[in-house]
Amino acid sequence: MKRTFSLFSCFVASFLIFHSAAAFGQDQSMNTAIVPATRSNPTNWLERHEGFVQEGKHEQIDLLFMGDSITDFWRRKAPRYGTNIWARYYAPLHAADFGIGGDRTQHVIWRIDHGELDGLHPKVMVLMIGTNNGRDNTPEQIADAIKMILSKTQQKCPDSKVLLLGVFPRNKTNDVPAQIEAPARVNAIISKFADGKKIVYLNINEKFLGADGRVHDDIMPDLLHPNEHGYQVWADAMNPTLYRMMGISR
Repeated sequence: MKRTFSLFSCFVASFLIFHSAAAFGQDQSMNTAIVPATRSNPTNWLERHEGFVQEGKHEQIDLLFMGDSITDFWRRKAPRYGTNIWARYYAPLHAADFGIGGDRTQHVIWRIDHGELDGLHPKVMVLMIGTNNGRDNTPEQIADAIKMILSKTQQKCPDSKVLLLGVFPRNKTNDVPAQIEAPARVNAIISKFADGKKIVYLNINEKFLGADGRVHDDIMPDLLHPNEHGYQVWADAMNPTLYRMMGISR
């Protein structure tokens, strides 16, 4: 009888351990897009973050761009990227670019948590993030992360407005279907985060698409990052809304 009871106890214990482990595993498969994270590659990622923190302490920033490589490449040299257009439109507005190539939502969340917005009072922050999450996270998870970024931005910079851009379209040759489909699905969700006052949503994706509904290499040579012409298209489509938010009449 004692042996039977012992075997039964072992069975119950094993059952509970198994299900506890399963529950733990489920917890570990939480939305990674909202879990703050650093990056070890590129090796200068932390240095760039620290540079942004120092820039915020020592420079006047009235306009802030936050995002990944698509934002980062405003500062890359023409003719491939957007340096000339940045100098023409945004540098005179005391703009800063806190984009880092390869970043995902979780990296932007970490950067905000570790000082990049501390003490800043930009009139407008332009935010576009999420395309790099498309392979590993669902559109719903990406949207949840963007919502978190908006919340943290409002906590850190309560007087600032946010111009929330729809995630740009992409169709790189090595993209999986989920990556190509993600922007439209994410944008359908995040468009509802806007109130038209403190958060303004703007989707300019149709400006980048051909008649077949796909990005072409004359505007995004790698079918993801705009070239100089693409950045000009971006500026032309965004500036009327951006200027209005900043109180600039042009």
